[in-house]
Amino acid sequence: MTYRIGIDIGGTFTDVVFLADDGTTLTAKLSSTPDDYSLAIADGVGQIMQLHGIDGGEVSEVLHGTTIATNAILQHRGVKTALITTEGFADVLEIRRLRMLVLYDLAWRKPESLVARANRYEIAERMDHRGVAAKPLDEAQAAHVIDRLLAKGDIEAIAVCLLNSYANGAHEDRILELIRERDANIPVCLSSQVLPEIKEYERTSTTVVNAYILPVVKGYLDALSNRLRALKIAAPIMVMQSNGGAMGVAAASTLPIHIIESGPAAGVVGAAEVIKQLGHDNALTFDMGGTTAKAAMIENGGYNRVGELDVGAGINLAGRLLKGGGYHVRVPAIDIAEIGAGGGSLLALDGVGGISVGPESAGADPGPVCYGLGNDIPTVTDANVLLGYLNPRHLVGGGLSLDKEKAAAALREKMAAPLGMSIEAVAHGAHTVADATMARALRAVSSDRGRDPRDFALIAFGGNGRCMRPRYATAWKSSAS
Repeated sequence: MTYRIGIDIGGTFTDVVFLADDGTTLTAKLSSTPDDYSLAIADGVGQIMQLHGIDGGEVSEVLHGTTIATNAILQHRGVKTALITTEGFADVLEIRRLRMLVLYDLAWRKPESLVARANRYEIAERMDHRGVAAKPLDEAQAAHVIDRLLAKGDIEAIAVCLLNSYANGAHEDRILELIRERDANIPVCLSSQVLPEIKEYERTSTTVVNAYILPVVKGYLDALSNRLRALKIAAPIMVMQSNGGAMGVAAASTLPIHIIESGPAAGVVGAAEVIKQLGHDNALTFDMGGTTAKAAMIENGGYNRVGELDVGAGINLAGRLLKGGGYHVRVPAIDIAEIGAGGGSLLALDGVGGISVGPESAGADPGPVCYGLGNDIPTVTDANVLLGYLNPRHLVGGGLSLDKEKAAAALREKMAAPLGMSIEAVAHGAHTVADATMARALRAVSSDRGRDPRDFALIAFGGNGRCMRPRYATAWKSSAS
């Protein structure tokens, strides 16, 4: 008997599935371990192997979907990055595309740059659009800049993006050589290798994002590889790409920009296969996890792809039509709308006493109040436990007990008492707001695109997607069924 392993990690839970060649499936669900996500994976894999007497040599493939790259960007948990660029182009990251996505919101601010202004360095050189050196690289100045950069002692990755290097990357290659003469280990990303395409801002932003998350992703994948080897699993690890394909660990560790939407993309690819087997051509996918809700459209059996991402841009009509609200990454990806509402989304009262949901999340640690791990701010999960939509004794197959009384106490103190309402009314209000928030993701990929959602089946998955109430499933029911 041989097995293929599927692994998905999210901000709240980690899921492991063993698929035998005879179709048998074995599963494990654990709380994610944010300090080292590979730990939960190894625990889940190890549990299944021990329980069912599986040897590591029986595993033929490991397929992995992960949100680690996305989380590193959104939570600003990447490494301290420096940018080396052509003289006069240090502010490309700030200037962006000069777009104001929310025209009437004077408080709107562009996302904070991933590279501080003090860590952007200019070098004298100029390559023209034909790839001819109009101004030779000043190697002495470049060496001085690199010495200054490395002398700071806190730079953990370097992005190099010179003007028109897509046409000729010789100057970037030489800068890499100068860096390696001084430091053989610091991660360096060259725009001529990451994205050899025209458009200065897009190329710079994509290269910077790659450098910013590279050590995080590489460290995680190295740890995962080591933990699986400790379980005697030598099968190759394939990581889902944002475009629905897969890549090896070495490639993912070099170009992590291609796995930013790895986890959500895996769900859409699986959903496309499911609807094919069910005889449908069109479907909306809805993935509600602990931190976010994601939606995508499958039309005529295929999913839509886009040529670039704005990570962290959120959802509004302008944001779906214009770019500039997040961190720009020019890579092919499945078109997925994502919004910060999930089971772990924190509940709060806004300035006028209304209930707000997310985008901040309790995550896996400490998690919702009902987990009993120290959080005292109620979440959507706490509201759902109180309303009876979640069985407090059977979450994760009975492996995770929920404390309904703690959830009720938090809802009473933080929400019901200030509003002068019953905790049941507040919980129902939070549930309704969460539903309305997540419906925006579904509209973004359907009615906002001129598609009638009644013509599409709804494929719901994720930790909470399968717990959707019947009336919502009916509202999105395929007219064909």
